[in-house]
Amino acid sequence: MIQAQAPLFRRDFTLVVIGQVISLFGNAILRFALPLYLLRQTGSSALFGAVGAAAFVPAVLCSPVGGVVADRVNKRNIMAALDFSTAGLILIFTLLLGQVPLTPLMIACLMLLYGIAGAYQPAVQASIPLLAGAEQLTAANAVINMVNTLAGLLGPVAGGVLFAAFGIRPILWVSMGCFLLSAVMELFIRIPHRRRAAEGRIMAIVARDLREGWRFVRREKPVFLSVVLVLALFNLVLSAALIVGIPVAVVQALGMSDVHLGITQGAMGLGGLSGGVLAACLGGRLELRRGSAVLLAASMTAAGMAAALAPGVPARVGWWVMTAMSFAIMVLSTLLVVVLSAAVQRQTPPELLGKVMAFIMAVSNCASPLGQAVYGVLFEGCPPWAVLLGAAAAATATAVYSRRVFRRLDAAVAPAPGT
Repeated sequence: MIQAQAPLFRRDFTLVVIGQVISLFGNAILRFALPLYLLRQTGSSALFGAVGAAAFVPAVLCSPVGGVVADRVNKRNIMAALDFSTAGLILIFTLLLGQVPLTPLMIACLMLLYGIAGAYQPAVQASIPLLAGAEQLTAANAVINMVNTLAGLLGPVAGGVLFAAFGIRPILWVSMGCFLLSAVMELFIRIPHRRRAAEGRIMAIVARDLREGWRFVRREKPVFLSVVLVLALFNLVLSAALIVGIPVAVVQALGMSDVHLGITQGAMGLGGLSGGVLAACLGGRLELRRGSAVLLAASMTAAGMAAALAPGVPARVGWWVMTAMSFAIMVLSTLLVVVLSAAVQRQTPPELLGKVMAFIMAVSNCASPLGQAVYGVLFEGCPPWAVLLGAAAAATATAVYSRRVFRRLDAAVAPAPGT
């Protein structure tokens, strides 16, 4: 007798989704407004890139630690505690704004925010297989990614309107309220948790657990290492260029308003939402071996952005093209993230999942801070169209190199014949 498949949106998964909507919206408006405030106050793309790079380092370092904690501590408690901590951090930043020098205050605040986010996401990722059945993993990951990108859609648009009309402080209060509300809601989530005995000091436990996750990847799934290398290269040459380049291009090169920047970054959120919907609809029909084609298409969108900034292109036309390309690149990246996450979750034991996901996230993102710092300097001294064109060329080379890697991954996670 075939049992009916349990619905995905049961109580606890629904609470996780709603909490993510609220928390990530607060995060999105904050990550939009704080760097923009710094760029507006200083006018320096080099400083903008350097601060962004410094802020990204704690996210990379805290992600593996967050993965270890996620495998040992109740994931609900992790999410609630970090959201409460973020609300407290924003309160302190609000009280200090205008009382201390802006640049060191911004660096400290963004480093702490990104560090908290780096520790937070492994708990969310590791909770998905516990709240959704194996046959629902692709759909569940698509939903979580859609939530992330929905916040990325609404946050910058709302942040751009609020920032243009009222400045930075209302955004800080709204974001603080989001984190407090999300933290309270997360206290009511029930996530299955098996307590593990803790022996030795905390740092020794972290080091031992990280070695355990590393041994699994190296011995059981070495193809994961190749995929992580490809993602790290892509983050270095393209993702970092877009993180720095889109605000610089819209605000400085095209001379558009804060609202226009919010719409462009909101289009990225809409693209991620559309990619998540598409991934949920396609489900198992998404093929890992097509990953290199997705990366190649993303490289072409960066070339389109470079063309939008070429001399002689009207500013408004250039902005529309930048916005359309921002939408397209997020559709592509979301498709790839969803299918990769589901593949890793299917192939990793539950007791190792937090560590393995954190390892993949940390290593694939470790090149981004260096890329942001370099691109900040390049955008300061070179025409933005030339910088983006060079980034597109480097990304194209990475996509071509990745063809063999994605084929190996597809073969590694494919079910055996007859299963």
